[in-house]
Amino acid sequence: MWCLRHAESENVTAALAGALPNAPLTAHGREQALRTAHTLAGEPISNVYASPARRALETARPLATAINLQVEPVPELVEIGIGQHDGSSDPAVRARTAEVLRAWVVDGRLDERVADGETGHEVLARTTTALQRIAGRHEGETVAVVGHVGSLTLALSRLCSLGASVWGAPLPHAEPFLVEWDDGGWNCPAWPA
Repeated sequence: MWCLRHAESENVTAALAGALPNAPLTAHGREQALRTAHTLAGEPISNVYASPARRALETARPLATAINLQVEPVPELVEIGIGQHDGSSDPAVRARTAEVLRAWVVDGRLDERVADGETGHEVLARTTTALQRIAGRHEGETVAVVGHVGSLTLALSRLCSLGASVWGAPLPHAEPFLVEWDDGGWNCPAWPA
């Protein structure tokens, strides 16, 4: 399974917090998505999955088109929900969001949340369920999965037993990395940083 965070998007460049499902890619992000498609075009990818957020779908489409597939949206792959603060440009909200993600990944405090948003338990459960379902459907095959920095970091740090080692190394935009799954469990041979 090739996993990646979506390409650069307008919510990131505008420093807006939250899931923001309608945020499009920037011009640079569209270039990143095309490079990713070129990078993975030689892989034997049997399916392309993505969060239904616009930026994730826009990242996945060039790859799917290059290998003559459709993108399959997976609602459970959306970014962390921060409730009433979704779309906020307040630096305090962004700081609290980072603090909560750190509490989940580094300290294992999954009860933490931003305002009335999701807990780490909720994000971990839905993202893990999605990744396990995808892996179960494609045993022995290679797929691509486009998601988000927060939800992918939490789920994969747990599934691959990476824990706090991923903290301080946020997933870069549109950089695919291999995640392996078999009967022995999950393995992330290299965390991109």
